[in-house]
Amino acid sequence: MEISLEKAINTDAQEIFEIQFKAFMPLLEKYKDYNTNPANETIERVLTRINNPDGGFYKILFGDVLVGAICVFWRERTQFWISPMFVLPEYQGKGIAQKAIRSIEMLFSQATTWELRTILQEERNCYLYEKLGYKQLEDWKLSLNEKATLVHYTKVC
Repeated sequence: MEISLEKAINTDAQEIFEIQFKAFMPLLEKYKDYNTNPANETIERVLTRINNPDGGFYKILFGDVLVGAICVFWRERTQFWISPMFVLPEYQGKGIAQKAIRSIEMLFSQATTWELRTILQEERNCYLYEKLGYKQLEDWKLSLNEKATLVHYTKVC
């Protein structure tokens, strides 16, 4: 089955919010990063991302099933960020995130750089980004707590 992206609108906020919670709750329980984990965010934060004039929230559809979302924003017209991106736990490991990133990169083909951050201890996430050509900035690490370290990835197009 193919994945597709569709720009989210305000009426999608509740469903995206619920999927975001389900996708990030296992990481919140594991790392206890209460200040940064998207499972702790409000629906108002989802609405802010949906309505960001310098970005957009895109639903990730697996066939016709909403399984996740990817938020993209830009600092300048060619410098893009992905934050957050998530897929429901029961749909993880099926190549959906990989296809979503490739699709968003094609959608914004004017990008000269892409950036994102993830938890260093989540080896599957790091592997995914590296497989897609993202490079970890060796001199950028942020300890969230004794269990989790945030790392920064960049991709030059």
